[in-house]
This record gives sequence, C-alpha cells and structure tokens, in this order.
Amino acid sequence: MRIENSFIPVHGVGERTERSLWEEGVLTWEAFDPSVAPVGEKTGQRIETFVADALERLDDGDARYFGDAFPSGERWRLYENFREDTCFFDIETTGLDSAQNDVTTVSFHRDGETTTLVRGHDLTAEALREQFTDAALVASFNGKRFDVPFLEDNFDISIDTPHIDLMYPCRRLDLTGGLKSIEKAVGIDRDRPDLSGRDAVRLWHQYERDGDEDALDTLVSYNRDDTANLSNLMDVVVESLHADSIGPFLE
Repeated sequence: MRIENSFIPVHGVGERTERSLWEEGVLTWEAFDPSVAPVGEKTGQRIETFVADALERLDDGDARYFGDAFPSGERWRLYENFREDTCFFDIETTGLDSAQNDVTTVSFHRDGETTTLVRGHDLTAEALREQFTDAALVASFNGKRFDVPFLEDNFDISIDTPHIDLMYPCRRLDLTGGLKSIEKAVGIDRDRPDLSGRDAVRLWHQYERDGDEDALDTLVSYNRDDTANLSNLMDVVVESLHADSIGPFLE
C-alpha cells in the first residue's frame, strides 16, 4: 500500500467508499475519473482537489502534510513512500514515571543503521532533536503513550514528526500484548530473548553504581534489539494490512 492508492484522507470518503473505488479499478489517484467513479458530484470534486494538492506534496516529500491528512489509524500507509526516511526509536528508563525517573538510553534505527544515545555521554536534547527533526516519519511501539511523553518531559523538547505507533495497527491484526510477545508470534528473533524491561533497569543501576561497562553494553544491545526489530515488525504489519485492504484488487 502506498499513499497514492489512498482516498481515505478526503472528507466524506470512508473505508466503504474507498473500497468501492478500488472495486471499480480506481487503484491510484491518477486513475480517478469523476465522470465514472462510484461517488457523488461533491465527493468527486473533493477527491480531485485533494489529488491535485497531494501529488505536489508527494513530489516535495512532504510527509508532515500526509501525517496530518491521514487518520491516525491509517498512517501505516505512509511507510512505503517514506521507508528510507523513517526513524524507528525506543527508550529505556529507570522507571515508569517521567516526573521521577530518568531516560537511560535511546536507540534510533534508520535505513539499516542503528544509533544509541546514552545518559551521561551523548544523550542530550540537541542530539534528540537532530534525530527526530531529520526524519520524515518516526515509528515506535507504545511510543505515543510512553516514549514520547517521557522524552518531552525529561528533555524539554517537542516531538511533532508524523508518528506511526505500531501498537495500534498490531491490534487491528489481533496482535496484542507487549513487543516481545508480538515478535514471537510473528517469528521475529532477537539475540537476548531472556532480557526484559526490569533487566534494563537493573543493568543501568549496575553500571551507574559499579561502573560495570559490560552491564552498559548489555543494556545498549537490548535497547538496539528493541529498536531494530521495530523495522522488521513494520514490514510484517504493512504487508498484512495491505493484504487485508487493497491487496486483492491488485492481483
């Protein structure tokens, strides 16, 4: 599924109308012909207006425009167009309360490369802004409710890059529970499946208290696995949602 297969951002076009367009062979914006499309005159005019604007925005690589235009539950459709400029991220903390606990590591995975920022080393507001500002999309698992508020509270930054929180499209596919249980369900492996979030807290305290560099290395490896695996999970989710939506009409 690509952005240009989508009509759902248009006011008055819901899933049923979009599917009726696909059923009639209108699979892309450029295939839309208001004279034969199964929509009313006003809806047809709105689609034409949207398409004219959206084609220019897509040529400009304006992910923010599409992040605003698409319902939050459908932002997964942006991924194929902005795959190389999507920044997956995950944080580790000393607890669950952003007012009392600290962020210890933040990992970013983009276009096959993973970067980790560590508290007391290079984890700064400026470094975080650089990572988020430079991305067309950001993707996380439960990041809207946890990671983003934690970072904004701890570092006094604002993260407003278009965001795909994979927890929600996973639920559409009946993939529930935590990230690790979902990874297991879809066949994604990790190097240290024995580690948990509690271990991440323990490892940080072990490093901070004892100067245990091995503990820090293990924590960083764990955080990097969480982040890189988000990219693998995104591929599974997008492929599955594609198959459940426009997929049959493209065969």
